[in-house]
Amino acid sequence: MRLRMAARLVRGLVVAISATGLVATAEAQDEKIKIGVVFDLTGPLAGGGSELNYVGTKIILDHFAKSGVEGYKIEAVYADAQSKPDIAINESVRLLEQEKVDMVLGFFSSAQCVPVAARVEQLKKFMWMTTCISSAVFNEKGYKYVFRPQASGDQFGMMTMDFIAQNASAKLGKEPKDLRVAIIHEDGAYGVDVSKGNEAGAKKAGFNVVLKEGYSATAPDLSALVTKLKRAKPDVIFHTGYNPDITLLLRQAREQGLKFAALMGHGAGYGVYEKLKEGMGADATYIFNADPISIWLSNQKTMDPKLPAVIKMVGEEFDKLKPGVAIRSAHVGIGASNTYVFMSDVLPRAIKKYGGVDPDALRKAALDTDIPEGGTMLGFGVKFYGDGTPMAGQNERSFPVVIQYLDDKSHVVWPKSQAQREAVLPLPKGTTYSNQ
Repeated sequence: MRLRMAARLVRGLVVAISATGLVATAEAQDEKIKIGVVFDLTGPLAGGGSELNYVGTKIILDHFAKSGVEGYKIEAVYADAQSKPDIAINESVRLLEQEKVDMVLGFFSSAQCVPVAARVEQLKKFMWMTTCISSAVFNEKGYKYVFRPQASGDQFGMMTMDFIAQNASAKLGKEPKDLRVAIIHEDGAYGVDVSKGNEAGAKKAGFNVVLKEGYSATAPDLSALVTKLKRAKPDVIFHTGYNPDITLLLRQAREQGLKFAALMGHGAGYGVYEKLKEGMGADATYIFNADPISIWLSNQKTMDPKLPAVIKMVGEEFDKLKPGVAIRSAHVGIGASNTYVFMSDVLPRAIKKYGGVDPDALRKAALDTDIPEGGTMLGFGVKFYGDGTPMAGQNERSFPVVIQYLDDKSHVVWPKSQAQREAVLPLPKGTTYSNQ
């Protein structure tokens, strides 16, 4: 009798333990992080690079959704900012408050990032920016929950000025003090920020700035700006714009006979070669652009050995989605690489070390990030400025490069440590805009 009672007791304990285990397993399987993803899928910014950043980001999120992260399921909820700052704000708030996402990620336009970051910080939610570059997002803001692995706008502006300064004498035949430069830009947060870097770089180099002017990216006519450029006669034009404003400017420059030695672009529309060629044909050749390096041009020999396989996967998935594209835009890799840093470094640490995916756990995990140069697909490292610094939340190890479009390919030409070939400078005699 006692033996039968003991046996029943043991069986009961086994059932109870098994049931508890099943509950625990079910709970573990139910754990997930909901990520709100905001890019411009319609409107002018979509074709200017935002949609390509979305593609790169989605490839990485889909990749991690297959396996999860540290027992957490990955659920992405996508929203279209429609190329409008007010909609970007509203969609971010909707995702956080109605869709109950744990964080928001993405964002192409600096004009959106500046107000969205302020709103997300006010809500004490976590924001991870993959793309926008304006320093105004962080400068003296003291944010705790907003982070960006991407390079900042002033770095873009300084990089192109440094490139021209170092090549002025040898390639353009002029000392920096004799070089005439024009700085033109769309008048949003992105353009203004890059232009400040251009100004600082021009002052450092001693260039003669003959024109500095902003314009609306939605302007239907830029012929007056082209007229001013013709009068100023710059050797080099430093331009920050999206598209179609880039194409509009250069078409009207061609019509009015504007001539120069070099055109330096700064990301956004200049990072989408297919759109440049569509609008300008052969005149897209020889244009320079500052951007984080394309992941397909990064030096894989000095890279973290696990990353080349990821780059290969991103390329294969992109080719399925966009077959026949001449150049895989750097924008795809920007979205992919900066999303991968969050998914492979920040998120696992938040779960394992800080117990979950609430804003404070994600914040602490981000501040712990310490990736050396070569540790990302974009070649740079990641370490965020912390509390009490002017740019808290910005990656202090990021940097852009200068590329040039030649023969339907993009080639890194600056800095020398990353260069793949010599730059063609100035524009060859006989080409549309050449002043030779």
